[in-house]
Amino acid sequence: MLSPADGVAQGFAGLGTEAEGFAMPERGRALAFPQDHGAHPDYRIEWWYLTATLTGDDGHDYGVQWTLFRSALQPGDGPGFASPQVWMGHAGLTTADSHFAAETFARGSTGQAGVTLDPFAAFIDDWHMTSTAAPENDPYDALHIRATGRNFSYDLTALAMGPLVLHGDQGYSVKSFDGQASYYYSQPFYDISGTLNLPDGPVSVAGQGWLDREWSSQPLAEDQAGWDWFSFAFDDGHRMMGFQLRGTQVFTAGTWIAPDGTATPLPPDALRFTALGTERVASRDVPVRWRVDWPEGGVSITTTPLNPHSWMDLSVGYWEGPLRFSGSHTGRGYLEMTGY
Repeated sequence: MLSPADGVAQGFAGLGTEAEGFAMPERGRALAFPQDHGAHPDYRIEWWYLTATLTGDDGHDYGVQWTLFRSALQPGDGPGFASPQVWMGHAGLTTADSHFAAETFARGSTGQAGVTLDPFAAFIDDWHMTSTAAPENDPYDALHIRATGRNFSYDLTALAMGPLVLHGDQGYSVKSFDGQASYYYSQPFYDISGTLNLPDGPVSVAGQGWLDREWSSQPLAEDQAGWDWFSFAFDDGHRMMGFQLRGTQVFTAGTWIAPDGTATPLPPDALRFTALGTERVASRDVPVRWRVDWPEGGVSITTTPLNPHSWMDLSVGYWEGPLRFSGSHTGRGYLEMTGY
């Protein structure tokens, strides 16, 4: 029998295995809200993923991650522990000197974890991301986010200052030259405020946040072992999402987002990612500094992590942390790297 960790944490390369019986994304299917804010149990994997770059009233930079994963051992649902749906929560908090990470699991329809739509709430144990928006507004317009781990917790509010953004072809996001794809959209315009609780005491913080929603059944090609994903908030109000998936060939894609939310998909090979230096992290060499170029758009930036040792030492380990960038543009962002 698979443990909860096996269901989700079969390794990121496992997302490239065959997904017989599961639903597959289809180009041209229009995303519908608020319905698509909820779970899609006929697909094998999905996540609700929030990151925030914050500054404390102490003048220091911080980063926060909140993620709820749903993974299916087989399509559909069932009562209680008979459900093939597995839930996993990840929470992270990064300072210049420390990185905190926590993980929790739940099985199926036990009431311990899930996503509701009326009102919207994504939750596992006492972690939650709950809508506080007015009924006539999109549920993601205002959120309350909370998580607790060993030696840390946070309690934050997020107010959307712009619209939802669909990636790829109206939310159909291709991930390989073979055509693997996911449904993918974001809310990249959050103003965030609240409190971080650290071993030295509470810190009031404010900054910006980015929420990603993605679901699929086979989002990677068989030979793809991991990815490098970036979100950037430019000081001039623009946003950019970009990623590369590493395999026999490197596949890249992204989205350029204007301050009003107008999205321009960036096709394969439009973005160039160059690792500038590695750090010995968790007994492996991880490329924590990057140059990211979009020549056609006049973007050439160099990233610097807040904490090079932002390793999520969980059932599946990966690097996740906030960064600043400079060059043709300046601003702050987040980086996630898997498969190292």
